[in-house]
Amino acid sequence: MKSDYRLGIDAGGTFTDFVLADKTGQVRLFKALSTPQDPTLAIRNGLQLISEDLGVPAEHVVSNCDLCINGTTVGLNALITHRGAKTGLICTAGHEDSLEIRLGHKEDGYRYDPEYPPATMLVPRYLRRGIRERILSDGSIREPLNEADVRAACEVFKAEGVESVAISFVWSVLHPEHELRAAAIVREMMPGVILTLGSALYPQVREYTRTSTAVVNAYLAPIMKRYVAAVDSHFRSLGAKQPVRYYQSNGGLAIGQAMTDRSVYAINSGPASAPAAGQYVCAPFGYGNVITLDMGGTSFDITLTRDGSTNINKNIDFLRYRIGVPMIQVETLGAGGGSIGWIDELGLLQVGPQSAGSDPGPACYGQGGKLPTVSDANLVLGYLNPDGLVGGRLPLDHQKAHDAIKTNLADPLKMSVERAAYGMFTIVNANMVNGIRRVTVERGYDPRDFVLVGAGGATAAHITALADAMGINTIVLPKLASGLCAFGQIISDVKYNYMATAPVRLDNDAAFSRIDALFNQIEAQGTAHLKTDGFRAKDMVTRRSLDMRYVGQVHECTVEIGNFKVDAKSVAKITGAFHKRHKELYTYAEPQSVVEVVNIESTVYGIVDKPGRMTIGKGATPQKALKGHRDAVFSADGKRVRTPIYDGTPLGAGALIRGPAVIEEVTTTIVLEPGWTARLHESGSYLIARDRKKGAI
Repeated sequence: MKSDYRLGIDAGGTFTDFVLADKTGQVRLFKALSTPQDPTLAIRNGLQLISEDLGVPAEHVVSNCDLCINGTTVGLNALITHRGAKTGLICTAGHEDSLEIRLGHKEDGYRYDPEYPPATMLVPRYLRRGIRERILSDGSIREPLNEADVRAACEVFKAEGVESVAISFVWSVLHPEHELRAAAIVREMMPGVILTLGSALYPQVREYTRTSTAVVNAYLAPIMKRYVAAVDSHFRSLGAKQPVRYYQSNGGLAIGQAMTDRSVYAINSGPASAPAAGQYVCAPFGYGNVITLDMGGTSFDITLTRDGSTNINKNIDFLRYRIGVPMIQVETLGAGGGSIGWIDELGLLQVGPQSAGSDPGPACYGQGGKLPTVSDANLVLGYLNPDGLVGGRLPLDHQKAHDAIKTNLADPLKMSVERAAYGMFTIVNANMVNGIRRVTVERGYDPRDFVLVGAGGATAAHITALADAMGINTIVLPKLASGLCAFGQIISDVKYNYMATAPVRLDNDAAFSRIDALFNQIEAQGTAHLKTDGFRAKDMVTRRSLDMRYVGQVHECTVEIGNFKVDAKSVAKITGAFHKRHKELYTYAEPQSVVEVVNIESTVYGIVDKPGRMTIGKGATPQKALKGHRDAVFSADGKRVRTPIYDGTPLGAGALIRGPAVIEEVTTTIVLEPGWTARLHESGSYLIARDRKKGAI
């Protein structure tokens, strides 16, 4: 770190987390309620909390930060609620409906459901304008661009108040000149509009994916532009010496202009930093297989890292929209502290995906919420401190939580409030376990080969129950769990993905020089981008990958290759890597078959100095940290067990606590179910394991 501080901000659906690290490695965590109506208000509130804690003005903190990093749900929320910008699409005539045809694809689980509704179109049919032009698959021009059609489309867009325009022509990746000329006309006639070119944003084969990605980007771009402008302006007013960096869904940082131009990378901005944080907190223990769980107030996010490598998705359907650009693979469920308990038409108890969010929030928040939520259940079960959360700054009303569960669930189901609350706890856990299975068992991984890392404010209350259900024996739960994604931001690097199309067979000697030349071309763009961002050559790292398949196959798979020259000598190494990856994914390989490349990709990193590692010294023993006892429920019969409550703040390294117990940290509550033990490690994480042998972990 070059300055006194580094600040990470992660805006969630209920809370916005702030992590402030200093040169010594000390890390402070703060939480403010999210303000969806004005996301910058939560940032102001959080900076005020930091100012009060440090006893210095917010201007002093910001002006002494080497980096201020923001992970935001603004783009995600706009896509979920369909409140993006009014968008127009300019495409090849005859392809206006490819967005709705969707390659004939219907989401898994609904393939044979005739009543499943079609996806909401981000661009209505009347704003999809076909342009007479045509490029062939060899890059030649069959029909020149009809500029009059482009101008006519612009007239329609102006009359309809379109803010953002996507341009995507067939085979534009091989001949982008038509898109470039159409863009010039749009800029001439609509100088204030935001433009997205498919051949620039996603220069890869697959017309539907490229068009859909361009449309999603265009739909979000004005929203992100306004958000970035507001955040950048606020930090400049506080004396920021560096531009704010924004966290991307590819797992890296970017400046605000990049997030405006490539808004599609902002969709999973928040949870994408979880794998980096999970690997960081597991490093002192030597764990490379990590499942990071982030349960906040609204959602539950799952990411998986195997042998230190995090799964990356490309060409996926996200919220029913096809997105081609690389994204950290995140499984997201509607399961959080604000998830609402309800009774379905069969009289069965259900939890989520509906959420009370931050407004009105759970009934126990006392802000007008009347429906029972997971947080209400955890309070009634004795897991949460009735004096309040976030160090008492968020008081909890036990009676309102009790009444909400009694009125809406317990009485209709003719059971006790405790049993109804434990039913909610059990059901939301089952929902989360199903999500964990989707990223492990259904993808060929044995969850017992992994450790769980707890992130998010609500995870710690559920994590031993989740581990028990999955047969996982080890949990790493950092004191910073509540703000772990924000922490992941401050230890991440700047990262940009550059892509190109290269449809060539690897039995052709001419292909090698073409692929290598394309790699050098796109990497030059990345190097120039990072130089503009202030990075020196020694701080840049490049990683290459190829989308490959056997000749005749429809779909390709991504293969990471070394950063070496692609020539006749290295091609055997490349094809060998493809055969190996193909066998991993599909259980077989065909070494005798010819391999072809479809797309290439270079990931360019700007390596950022990391803050020092947090350490915990000697402190209070568990006996001295014991705050008292509280009755808690750990079984479906609703029976209460007298449970010790520990204050986690003064605990020192080596402190060992055996369940059943509750450990109260300032921003999270750890529930140790019977049969589990927790030892606080000097790195600031609790190592939680099954208590197979008394006195040992």
